[in-house]
Amino acid sequence: QVQLVESGGGLVQAGGSLRLSCAASGRTFSSVAMAWFRQAPGKYREFVAGINWSGGGTYYGDSVKGRFTISRDNAKDTVYLQMNSLKPEDTAVYFCAARSGSSYSTSTSAYPYWGQGTQVTVSS
Repeated sequence: QVQLVESGGGLVQAGGSLRLSCAASGRTFSSVAMAWFRQAPGKYREFVAGINWSGGGTYYGDSVKGRFTISRDNAKDTVYLQMNSLKPEDTAVYFCAARSGSSYSTSTSAYPYWGQGTQVTVSS
């Protein structure tokens, strides 16, 4: 079992930045791959970024490439999402997710462990 708690969401103006954090507990953090997803009202949950167990491999959704950066600190059992140049279309609830094994996936069904989500609102 892995428990995940996100923090760092809030209201920001377009062009601004936020850093989300996801603290994990339970299973050894360094043995799980992590990802961030987001879900806007009336839309499907969308893959944002993924990172493998060591942090040496990352992958981003097309809509956030070049603006968002995912990272992890295995000593602190925490994964981060640095979001820069935010746009109103980035407004959503952001979820972190974990799966056993070394590699991330872009599919929601690959992740058995989810946080409760944190709201990000970008005003124009």
